[in-house]
Amino acid sequence: MTTNASTPTATPDARAHAPGKLIISGEHSVLYGAPALAMAIAQYTEVWFKPLHPGEGVKTAFENLSSGAVYPFKLLSQFKQSLDRRFDQFKRGELDVHKILTRPDDLAVYTLASLLQDSADGTGTKIAGIGAMNQFLAPGELGSRSDLPIGAGMGSSAAVVAATTVLFENLLGRHKTLEERYDRVRFCERLKHGRAGPIDAAAVVRGGLVRAGDVGIEIPALPIDHGLLRGEGWYWVLHGRPESSTGECVSKVRTHHGADTALWDAFAACTHGLLDALVRGSCPKTAITENQRLLERIGVVPEPAQEFIRAAEAAGGAAKICGAGSVKGPHGGVILVHMDDGMETFMARYPALKWAKLRMAAKGAAAGAAPSGEQQ
Repeated sequence: MTTNASTPTATPDARAHAPGKLIISGEHSVLYGAPALAMAIAQYTEVWFKPLHPGEGVKTAFENLSSGAVYPFKLLSQFKQSLDRRFDQFKRGELDVHKILTRPDDLAVYTLASLLQDSADGTGTKIAGIGAMNQFLAPGELGSRSDLPIGAGMGSSAAVVAATTVLFENLLGRHKTLEERYDRVRFCERLKHGRAGPIDAAAVVRGGLVRAGDVGIEIPALPIDHGLLRGEGWYWVLHGRPESSTGECVSKVRTHHGADTALWDAFAACTHGLLDALVRGSCPKTAITENQRLLERIGVVPEPAQEFIRAAEAAGGAAKICGAGSVKGPHGGVILVHMDDGMETFMARYPALKWAKLRMAAKGAAAGAAPSGEQQ
């Protein structure tokens, strides 16, 4: 992959990367005042920019995502305005959330457009609104590759926004603080999900373990020999892509359980228990299993996913869905599995399911190529 850029502030290696994320606990309950727990995972989205001459804008080349598109510089401001208007339509109930973005490439290019609109006079401490393009960028190709499954709740959209932000921060010489970068990711990712909670952005920007709650964002530390840091005993399994959207799940849960304070208190207790087990290095299986039963209670775990989880428990492990789940169809999305031994033997019973070791990414979005397996 060749990525020599020639913008005024370009570096010879114009790349950046960001980790994905997995919500460990608090999916749904975070909307009712309970804390949520997530981690950055050592699977990455990498973006790069290389000059193309002649050219009049940005040409996208996103591996396994789209066939590419051309975005002329002279139309970037108009492009951003159109997506902002579509988001406003969504907020008024006039447009479905999945219709805000019309192409897979739009989110990364919108991120670039928002950075180009930053005022030229300083730090970029505010998210830019509609305005003139204030930065110069040479025509070029914006490319991307990702180890993250798309649409599986593993932070693929947050990661591409974070990586694109870091890439063009460097190319444009407009460096952000972590907090500014976090705000940028939340601002841009709202186009993908309708609203962007704090935990995805915090995980991909800061890395590590992230707790979001009434005290804001915290980064708890794990023991240095923890299995999540070594990639031992923890796994993710993709149990098919959910047929229902996050919004559909949230709406149904709110209708049937929104006023059940005791239920959300139980979710909060589970999250506290799991966090305590993680930071102490003690066994988390009880907390994981209790969390899973609560998710089943609110109706977001399809029966086939429940059957898989029961099988994992029978094999000596603990498992739970991660993310919104699904209120229709057979697929539950990503499942977190903690199993000390025998995972490979267990998964041999499910040859159609994609799975991998789960390893925490200690660092968030950064310039340069994504870490290799030996560096993670």
